[in-house]
Amino acid sequence: MSDNKFIRSVRLWESRCQGCINCIKHCPTQAIRVHNGKAHIIDKFCIDCGLCIRYCPHHAKIPVYDPLSVINDFKYTVALPAPSLYAQYNNLTSADIVLNALLKLGFDDVYEVSAAAELISEASRAYIKEHISEAPFISSACPSVIRLIRVKFPALLSRLLPIKAPVEAAAEIARARAVRKTGLAPEDIGIIFISPCPSKVSYAKAPLGIKKSSINNVIAIKDVYPLLLPHMKHDDSQLAPLSDSGRIGIGWSNAGGEAAGLLTDSYLAADGIVNVLKVLEELEDEKLHGLVFVELNACSGGCVGGALTVENAYIAMTKTKRLTRYQPVSRNHLSDTREVRSLYWADDVEYEPVFRLGNTFRESLRMMSDVEKLTAMFPGLDCGSCGAPTCQTLAEDIVRGDATPNDCIYVLRSNIADLSRKIDDLTKEDADSDPLSEEENELLHRYIRELTSELASFGVPEKLRPSEPRQKWKEERKE
Repeated sequence: MSDNKFIRSVRLWESRCQGCINCIKHCPTQAIRVHNGKAHIIDKFCIDCGLCIRYCPHHAKIPVYDPLSVINDFKYTVALPAPSLYAQYNNLTSADIVLNALLKLGFDDVYEVSAAAELISEASRAYIKEHISEAPFISSACPSVIRLIRVKFPALLSRLLPIKAPVEAAAEIARARAVRKTGLAPEDIGIIFISPCPSKVSYAKAPLGIKKSSINNVIAIKDVYPLLLPHMKHDDSQLAPLSDSGRIGIGWSNAGGEAAGLLTDSYLAADGIVNVLKVLEELEDEKLHGLVFVELNACSGGCVGGALTVENAYIAMTKTKRLTRYQPVSRNHLSDTREVRSLYWADDVEYEPVFRLGNTFRESLRMMSDVEKLTAMFPGLDCGSCGAPTCQTLAEDIVRGDATPNDCIYVLRSNIADLSRKIDDLTKEDADSDPLSEEENELLHRYIRELTSELASFGVPEKLRPSEPRQKWKEERKE
């Protein structure tokens, strides 16, 4: 497995981390451990959902993305605003207000991701109609959801809709139009996505379904939001008509927006990674019937609830509906967009067995047996004191060689008590027994030293460790 398969954009600010266990209790893929007073994120388990960013009380989990200054790295830059950007502002009457402000901020051109979303909706309707016997299909727009299915639900990979995300389609169209407009080489043109979440930052570096993304850089909505405010003018006479999106495209920012664009009632829309997990489990168990399409968003409320936004997700949902109330249903059609070559994936998304214990089936079975025995030894409280989210997770870490049974505070306490009792018994035996030979005395003391050393390895302070009997005291007692 190559390293670029597990690129993540959620990182740890170590100096801020206080070693609490809030993050490990909320991570949906159990990708975080806490050892030596600091959290650690396991790359191959992390899906960049950003839940740890929201739940960390010390703000030690941070998203990593590009600064706005990347626009200076290219001869010509095109901004790709996510539709959720519009929902951050109060009393917004037109998307043109935001798009014109982006030009004043320094971008040379803009292309709405919501415009490409309408093309994706049209392509999805056609694909589902042609392959209706294979339904239900799962949305492939959220990178975190795709990564989650890739590592935990391999049986559902064939259910993924093999169509590019709107942001990828937008990037390809924007670059083609900029090349035609400027005459510049494609590499001189910077396609900059303004993202609501860290998972799309990782997507741009390591996309799924295609070999290489057309997105050059990704910046955060929360960074752009305050910079646009001074440039936002509500006088229609001063605004260039830049927006080309309808209700379907802008509606993609809300949970249920993608499903609404398919014009079907046989759908399920779930948002929030915990709810997404439940739906995927039920799909895997074939408990859901009669569905044509399943829309899943890792963030609560949809993309408007991303970790890189500023507005409350549910207020933002209302703002989106208000903005699109009088918009036409759709303004973009595949027949009118000549820059579109293919909206379908070029590669299949493959299962990555990152949670598999062994390298072979036989080895995995043996290790699973060891996990069961270890789990039975633990108290089953799932308290997180060991630094792992559950007792079973700790058992798996032990089997992998990444932890020891003594990481469990209850096992450690029991072992310390047992060792202390042995030392105490040996000390009394040493004092009460008949005189030992020099060789027996040395063996006894060596054993006591070993037990005391083992206590020290558990981190027991020296003043709390039982002291070794002294030969001099023994001789004095004999006299």
